[in-house]
Amino acid sequence: MVNRLNKPLLLSAMKLIGLQAGFVVIASLIVLILWGDQAGKSALYGGIIATLPNAVFALYSFRFAGARQIQQVYASLKRGVAFKYLLSILLFALVFKTTAVVLLPFFIVYLIAISANWFAPIFFN
Repeated sequence: MVNRLNKPLLLSAMKLIGLQAGFVVIASLIVLILWGDQAGKSALYGGIIATLPNAVFALYSFRFAGARQIQQVYASLKRGVAFKYLLSILLFALVFKTTAVVLLPFFIVYLIAISANWFAPIFFN
């Protein structure tokens, strides 16, 4: 249920997710060029693990808005945080269990994606 109060907030959150995804793609391409295929894949996996849970959190967080729906807003935020952490843990476990990961590029791009929020004031009003 998207109402008119939370639509601008959801759009802003999706812009930030897009910024994170852009940083992930650029950083993964740089790693791919400098260190090779396996490191590039590892970097991309790290970026996906950082970005995908944030998108899920944004979708859950901005489902409701307004003072009359405060209980729904609170419950939605709690659910969003829980799904974000659960999805992060599951994605880390899945990647470490199923693929051979080069750890340095994996965690570097993961941290780049997480720190992309710091650059939001530069790109957005």
